[in-house]
Amino acid sequence: MAKIEEAQNRLFKNIFVCKGCQTKMRADPQKILKGKVKCRKCDKAAFRPLKKK
Repeated sequence: MAKIEEAQNRLFKNIFVCKGCQTKMRADPQKILKGKVKCRKCDKAAFRPLKKK
């Protein structure tokens, strides 16, 4: 099955998962690295990239 670039970007680009509560958020990677983004649910600033299936 061919991978469609637009679909891959929509599903995985700029999406991060909170390490505390596993909530998915879309944010700029530079803001994540600087610690300026906090989780909506648990208010932590620890995120990881979304794993591709």
